[in-house]
Amino acid sequence: MSGQNEDILTLAADWLAAGETVAVATVTSTWGSSPRRAGSRMAVTGSGRIAGSVSGGCIEGAVAEAAQRSIETGTPQLLEFGVTDERAWEVGLACGGKVSVFVEKLT
Repeated sequence: MSGQNEDILTLAADWLAAGETVAVATVTSTWGSSPRRAGSRMAVTGSGRIAGSVSGGCIEGAVAEAAQRSIETGTPQLLEFGVTDERAWEVGLACGGKVSVFVEKLT
């Protein structure tokens, strides 16, 4: 898994060096059923390119949207998805798991 994460960080650095604006999302913790473990990463560019994975299904869309906000504002975010979180039901996490994802703009 660490090789995949290093590849995502290398790709994100390449995108940044090429003039893209980039945010990286990292799974910081999981509980119960979660498709990706802590440390999993996803990179998102301001132009909409995405590489890597932090979960599955609609959660990734919500994380990509949050990444776009972090790119625009420069403000990092800690996102929480889980069965008791209203936003989690919106994005379809009904599997009984929880996941926390930290999103930050690269500079």
